[in-house]
Amino acid sequence: MDRQKGIIITVLTVLFVGCPSCFCMTFGIASALGAGTYELGAEVGQIDPTIGIVLICVGLIGLLVPVGVGYATLVRK
Repeated sequence: MDRQKGIIITVLTVLFVGCPSCFCMTFGIASALGAGTYELGAEVGQIDPTIGIVLICVGLIGLLVPVGVGYATLVRK
């Protein structure tokens, strides 16, 4: 694979996996700090901080995907 295709694949991976992971981590941080609420019809409540910690972990794992793809496609063997 040539370098240009590797860069394109890396950029697409960052856009479609990295950005949603950042949003997931942002919501996780807000939920872990107690600012997460939900509204389901007439029912309103707080999101458990444990869910926020799980979302932070999922976001971190999601951020590793573009790093791995970038390493696999751009580093010469």
